[in-house]
Amino acid sequence: MRLRVEFTTEPFDLEEAPAHAVVAREVVRGAELDAVDVGPFGNTAEGGADAVLAAVDTMLRRSLAVGATRISLQINVIEGAAGEAVPDDAGDPAAPEAGR
Repeated sequence: MRLRVEFTTEPFDLEEAPAHAVVAREVVRGAELDAVDVGPFGNTAEGGADAVLAAVDTMLRRSLAVGATRISLQINVIEGAAGEAVPDDAGDPAAPEAGR
């Protein structure tokens, strides 16, 4: 299974990246993840489930240790176990095709 993680760390500082943001970026860049994209207001990375979950664990622990007061995180499945793409609205009870 492949996962996509999107996250931001707070508090924000528009003048320079705070230590927690720098640490979070270092963790995802150093992990065995694909398609890593870091930015000033959010970060995204993709990879196998084990790699993403391990990186998230490390990122949370290290970012909190150096001053993050809030971390917003979203993880999405981007492929099924058999390698088939999962629709973006899979599992969304509001989606018309959900539950079929």
